[in-house]
Formats: sequence, C-alpha cells, structure tokens
Amino acid sequence: MSAAPIRALLLDFGGTLDADGVAWKERFRRLFADEAALAPDGDFDSAFYAADDALVGSVPPSLAFEETVSKLAAGVAGNLGRPDAAAPVARKFLAESRACLSRSTGVLAALHPRYRLAVVSNFYGNLESVCRETGLAAHLDAAVDSAVVGASKPDPRIFRAALSALEVAAEEAVFVGDSLPRDMAGARSLGMRHVWISPRAEACCCPEDRVIASFRRIAEAVA
Repeated sequence: MSAAPIRALLLDFGGTLDADGVAWKERFRRLFADEAALAPDGDFDSAFYAADDALVGSVPPSLAFEETVSKLAAGVAGNLGRPDAAAPVARKFLAESRACLSRSTGVLAALHPRYRLAVVSNFYGNLESVCRETGLAAHLDAAVDSAVVGASKPDPRIFRAALSALEVAAEEAVFVGDSLPRDMAGARSLGMRHVWISPRAEACCCPEDRVIASFRRIAEAVA
C-alpha cells in the first residue's frame, strides 16, 4: 500500500528553524566556552537545564525572543558563576538565530501554498509571540507550545494537539526536527513520517526516513 499524500509539516523551533540541526544547549555551550573560557563539561549540562526549566511556564505569553534568550543566558551564566558572560553570549546567540530564522521564513513562504504548517516546540509559554515577532507566523497555521499544551515532546499529546489544529491525520504529516529522542521518537510513536536535520551525515532512526543537513533542503526531502 502506498503512503498517504503529505498534507502537513510539523516543525520543531529551536535547533531546526533557528539553527541547522544544533540544539540550544549545544549552541550555548559553544558560546560560553568561547566567551568565558569555560570547559564544555557535564557541569554545563546541569547549569543549562536548571535555567531552562526555570523559564517553563514562568514567562508572560508576550515575552519577546530577545528577552527569552537573555533570560536563559542570564540563568545559565548565574548557574556557572559567570554573570558577566550573559550579555555577550545572548547577543551572539541572537545574531546567529536571526540570520537562520530569516532564511527559514523564506523556506516556509515557499512551502505554505502546498502544506499545512505548524511549529511544535518544547518551549516556555510564549511560542506564539516569538513566531509572530520573528516573521514565522505569517506562514504558519498553528504554533503548539509544550508549556501551553501541558505535554512535552516526545509525549504523543503534543503531537496530537498539532495534528488536531491542522485537521490532518498522523499518516498525512511529516515531522521535521533536530532531536532523535524528542522529535523523531515522538513522531515515530504515532506512525508519523519524520525528517531529521543533522549537520553530520548520519543515518536516521528509521531507514525509510530522510536526513538533511539544513532546513533549506526540506522541500526535496518531502517531495
């Protein structure tokens, strides 16, 4: 039996639309190592996750992208005992993100006439505002925020919320993301096709699914 036609794309935000396959934690790790000469060891992971968890559900829905990144950078910097590194790390992170988001917006504009589109992200409660501010929302049909839904990837509930918002079945959608344990595993649990964005040439979790090095190549991956 042939696969159902693709009607919708579900897209991760951090590491997918704002970076080509590199998660926020790894980007912050690199920037803090460069700025503060901090060893990229296991202590960084705990510092990042504590700061990240502290923001979930605690920010106003209208919080801007710049303020979100600044709060996260300040939290990580404080946990590392280097508050002086927060501002320069945030500036560099934002510059990188905005350059990539600008490119991604153009890709979404080209995709939207053909597919229903939704961003599905483990975020802080302000994903819709961030999508509007960055220009993504003009080419989206939904933005599904884990802090609003009350479920985080890979929990099937957040994927089902996105499918319901787009009025499509799992077999009619493709999930695009950078995380194997969250994005790919979550999509697979619902029988949804998935495309992994990874800057390295690696095999995905399922042989029939695609791996691309950049979101800019998504059209060819789902054609």
